[in-house]
This record gives sequence, C-alpha cells and structure tokens, in this order.
Amino acid sequence: MASDPLGRLAERVVRCRLCPRLVAHRQRVAREKVARFRRETYWGRPVPGFGDPRARLLVVGLAPAGHGANRTGRMFTGDESGNWLYAALHRAGFANQPRSVHRDDGLALKGAWVTAVARCAPPANRPTPHEIATCRRYLLTELASLRRLRAVVVLGKVAHDGFLAAERAWDHAVPRPVPRFAHGVEYALADGLVLLCSYHPSQQNTFTGKLTRPMLDAVFTRARAVAAGSPPSRTPRPARRRRPRRSRRRRDSPRR
Repeated sequence: MASDPLGRLAERVVRCRLCPRLVAHRQRVAREKVARFRRETYWGRPVPGFGDPRARLLVVGLAPAGHGANRTGRMFTGDESGNWLYAALHRAGFANQPRSVHRDDGLALKGAWVTAVARCAPPANRPTPHEIATCRRYLLTELASLRRLRAVVVLGKVAHDGFLAAERAWDHAVPRPVPRFAHGVEYALADGLVLLCSYHPSQQNTFTGKLTRPMLDAVFTRARAVAAGSPPSRTPRPARRRRPRRSRRRRDSPRR
C-alpha cells in the first residue's frame, strides 16, 4: 500500500466500482478497442489524478476518454485533448515535455496536478450528474492533500460546475453571484484560490477554432503568474461532514 495520501487515493480510485453504467462502458471499450489500438492492452479502469504532490496549480477536466486515458491509464494521455493540454503546460513551464503518449513516456509535471470530475470513461463523454456526485469524494481528497494550491484551471463548464460543487461540499463560501463559466474569466475564491476558466481542448473545440493555442496559452500564462505568488493559507480539510437532518414540518404549521 502507498504511504502518502495521494498514493493511497490512487489505489482507491483504481478499485472503484461504484457506478455500474461506467464500469460496464469502460470495460466494453477496453475489450472491443479500435483498429489503431487493437494490439494494445487497455487500462479499462478508473483513472487517478497525475502530477506533482506539491502542486500550486490544479487542472480539472471532465473524464477520461474511452481510447485515451481509459487505454493508457493516465489522465489526458493518448489523445488529441491531452496533446493540446500538455503542450500548453509545457509552454507555461509546468511540464518537462509537450506530448503525453503512454504512462511510461517520461512526462513529469512540476507544480501542477491534473485530475477530472469523473474518473471513468463515460458513454458519449457525458457522465450523469449522479455519477459526478459519486466521484466527488476523490476530488475532495485531492483538495485536502494538495495543500499548496494557488490556482485552479477548469476545462469546460462541467468541470467548472463540478469543482464549485466540491468547494460547497466543504462549506467553502462560493462568491455571489455564483461564478459563471466563460473562457478566459477568473474568480477569487474565499479559500485563497483563483479560479481560471477555459474551454475544454476537445477536438470539437480545437478543430472548429472555438479554442486556439493562443487562447489556451493565455489561460496557463495567467495560471503561471498566480501560482508563482505566495501560497494561501489552506487548513487541513476534515473528513466529509454529515449535514444535520432538518426536522419535519408539523402538519399544523403554516407554509412559507
């Protein structure tokens, strides 16, 4: 068993079978494969986060791709989205190389941690709200363990909403009005983090020009500047608290 919190978390993630629909899908994709990867052995399991345990930058994506991370076993590895992301991280000084092909390709991150709001490849790249909520426990553990975080880059609206839901789960105040997702915007959060928003580097966005390399570089250049600042004071986060149940309304009490 791993001795560090993030190592133990990775072992928990890999064993997870909490969402039957996702278990069935990820295993079917790993079994059926696609022609160009037919000689490879797919990972076919949940994918843990990846990076530097002393990270000041957290990158939050949607979920592993069926023939990307679900094949390679490392977040954003083995597909075009990952090529865009790690190239941008390399240009910003967070990665030692611009490409991520497989788990043993030598890629190392410095000052950054890459994760997602869902850890299994979902059908049509769309995890359900219930599946994202079920997977939130792992994101919460990462937030508890990554004590030096200064900046968070969310890739797409689902990642944006999922990260803010994790903040609320720890009773961290979310700004009012609630931060809205839009590419290039940023928000100061109550716990000392800066939230930066970017379109997801999916082929749908990059092929159509909705997201360009200069647009993505601008986000990570700003993340580099934020991460270079002094780390915020982040107190250890306790185990997830149970909220007290509300008492039932008496039948004769007036409705509000």
